[in-house]
Amino acid sequence: MEIRSHRILPVSLLQSMRKHLYTILLLSSISFTQAQSRKPPVIDMHLHALRANDHGHGITYIGTPFRDLGLTDPKNNYRDVFDKAMATHAWADKYVASPVSDDSMKYLTLKALEDNNVYAVTSGEYDLVRDWKKAAPGRIINSAYWNFGSLKDGVTVDSLEKLFRSGEFKVFGEIAIQYEGFTASDSAFEPFLAMAERLDIPVGIHVGNGPPGAPYCGAEHYRAKLHSALTLEDALLKHPRLRVYAMHAGWPMLDDMLATLYAHPQLYVDLAAICYFIPTKEFYFYLQRLVNAGFGKRILFGSDNMLWPGTIKIGIDNINNAPFLSAEQKRDILFNNAARFLRLTPKEIQRMQ
Repeated sequence: MEIRSHRILPVSLLQSMRKHLYTILLLSSISFTQAQSRKPPVIDMHLHALRANDHGHGITYIGTPFRDLGLTDPKNNYRDVFDKAMATHAWADKYVASPVSDDSMKYLTLKALEDNNVYAVTSGEYDLVRDWKKAAPGRIINSAYWNFGSLKDGVTVDSLEKLFRSGEFKVFGEIAIQYEGFTASDSAFEPFLAMAERLDIPVGIHVGNGPPGAPYCGAEHYRAKLHSALTLEDALLKHPRLRVYAMHAGWPMLDDMLATLYAHPQLYVDLAAICYFIPTKEFYFYLQRLVNAGFGKRILFGSDNMLWPGTIKIGIDNINNAPFLSAEQKRDILFNNAARFLRLTPKEIQRMQ
């Protein structure tokens, strides 16, 4: 039997090897920790691609939440009062500031999506949505914003049908006709619903709060009665195969929302804006009633982020911190319900995980 002698390595080489081994183990540990700490996926059903000055010039502040909603003396011009409140965060103890440039708006919004592992149904000016999609192809789900004013820009039933058939745009919404005094059940909107049902395109309709004092801030046809989810009823009955979600969950008309959800099992709601904009106690009251009434499987997360990317995380945190929600209910609201509503494939869901 032959016994081979082992060569003794120099001390300096051993130290170098140990150093490299330590580095490898450290990097492996960091990678493992990052994988372990990666946040579970969230689907935001209500995001806007906007430019920094789309709601006026200069920095504006959104309450998270607002302390006062529309406080004014009628002797004053309310639009001036509102603009001043948004410019000085006068109605909020906690708030988020808007970015100052178009580039920072896009960068900070997409970074908020990445940091919080969010996949966002995004509407806005169509070319701007395309630009954001190009910058973050894995995070943006193209959605077609529409109101009757869009007809002046040539966005008709036929042009939308071509857009959806191309596969580039996946969702029809935000439908913002409430600001114009219309409901989804108005006959003028009927051809658009028929098109969406025929193509099986999900539809998101604004039913609920706009800015406080909206009729005095330029939306002269906006009416409080149009917050009612009952305005959807004729449309739902006429198009029973249509996938519809009521944006803002019809806040604050809770009983109307509950009655409509009960009568129409295909209807979903999103929590856009109310998940951070209204006082948290009121939001939790509203959300708990929806869940207690048995509709927890039809509630979708939405941020309604326009100019304030920081609101995305705040909205998610408010869901995760809700003391009355189970872990399963939180995941349903933040991801599972939207995945079902959008009919994501197992492969698409796995990619998001």
